[in-house]
Amino acid sequence: MTGKYLLAIDQGTSSSRTVIYDHEMRVVASAQQEFPQHYPRPGWVEHDAEEIWTSVQAVTREAMATADAKAADISGIGISNQRETTLIWDRKSGRCVHNAIVWQDRRTAPLCETLKAQGAEQIVQDKTGLRLDPYFSATKIAWILDNVDGARAKADKGELAFGTIDSFVLWRLSGGRVHATDATNASRTLLFNIHTQEWDDELLALFNVPRSLLAEVHDCASDFGHTDSDVLGGEVAVLGMAGDQQAALIGQAGFDEGTTKSTYGTGCFVLSNTGENALQSRNKLLTTIASRLGGKVTYGLEGSVFVAGSAIQWLRDSLCIIDSAAETEAVAIATGVVDDVHVVPAFAGLGAPYWDPHARAAILGLTRGSTRNEIIAATLQAVAYQTRDLIDAMSDDGISPSVIRVDGGMAMNNWFLQFLADILGIPVERPTNTESTVLGAACLAALQSGIIASTGDIAQLWQRDAVFDPSMTGERRDALIDGWRRAVARVRSD
Repeated sequence: MTGKYLLAIDQGTSSSRTVIYDHEMRVVASAQQEFPQHYPRPGWVEHDAEEIWTSVQAVTREAMATADAKAADISGIGISNQRETTLIWDRKSGRCVHNAIVWQDRRTAPLCETLKAQGAEQIVQDKTGLRLDPYFSATKIAWILDNVDGARAKADKGELAFGTIDSFVLWRLSGGRVHATDATNASRTLLFNIHTQEWDDELLALFNVPRSLLAEVHDCASDFGHTDSDVLGGEVAVLGMAGDQQAALIGQAGFDEGTTKSTYGTGCFVLSNTGENALQSRNKLLTTIASRLGGKVTYGLEGSVFVAGSAIQWLRDSLCIIDSAAETEAVAIATGVVDDVHVVPAFAGLGAPYWDPHARAAILGLTRGSTRNEIIAATLQAVAYQTRDLIDAMSDDGISPSVIRVDGGMAMNNWFLQFLADILGIPVERPTNTESTVLGAACLAALQSGIIASTGDIAQLWQRDAVFDPSMTGERRDALIDGWRRAVARVRSD
């Protein structure tokens, strides 16, 4: 294998990041750039695909410049991405026909309700492991085809391509030569049968999506083609791809059945490895593909919370009561646990286990004496409470983790992790590398290139930075959780 580095791109909901690793998976260089969020109507969330591509190019070139790396120095590229976000582009021009509709977007709730009323949800759950919710890609595809002039006619002629962000980035990297995705991203579209591992004709008909739009589905570690020489100054093999949460589980060495991680990025996502068992949840959790390696499928049970780190961005950018996310830790230490003020950050509805797209955010329990500090601490607490909701649902489904591994930006907040351990009642482990998502993408490329021989070798890379053991009494924990659930009941639409 030529080249001394691996390059991993993590295209997230609020920023794009590129990290360059050496062959021992040590970080050599990194770059990150935020890009704009667009909110054209209440409940709608969009990204400009060109702004995403510009940010990906910028951070990739910056990281390569920092490492003094040329294309010939890169052994392979891994890609991780925000899942479910939907783009449709013209196959000739490569330009999207509409802004990307982001996974948080709620505009297709009426279509989901119509399909539920027609009895379609059971078919969807049986084949995809998912729910009929605006979160996923299929209804977003239908919306674009039915609301952009001429889009459906072009799609019927095979002139358009659909992709989640991984496919779009790969298309652009390859100069439009490769239209592909991996099994984890395909499994989040509502169009992919996770049991047969194929795009499903019945689902395509249900959502009125032409098959010609769809990408070829690969294993997570696979040959995805090469970059165009104009993009990085030479051809580089793209060798790995996974949705961000599955990539994070790989980066957290989650290869053993029962291993559970929670990622705190824009949202909060708890994912547990269920092995060969596509476990059907009784509690509205999602059955999903955790990985597909060497043709072997590993399934996962996932709980998705739509707002976590984005609630901290809201404190910073909309309420303007903090200057940076890092400030929240000192505020929470000074304030302590807040009992009576609850922030329910349902800006994009409620995800698992409630699945209420019409719920809206609220701050409850305010008095004349309430302060900004209480709102800040209550926002951090809300993320921990939402995680507890997911862990309780998993436990009722038969998955009861004895420890949870955490990553993402909020994992650097010690006060938050201690409160999380107290609310969960189990230890919380933070790895030395909290950027597990981009690490997982790099590991997939390393697997495919032969730089890493097996998943066992990835597991040996994982190191613990800190462990947070619960210290709260059960009585205190129960009282706090009861207060949270009463607050959630106040914002639910049913």
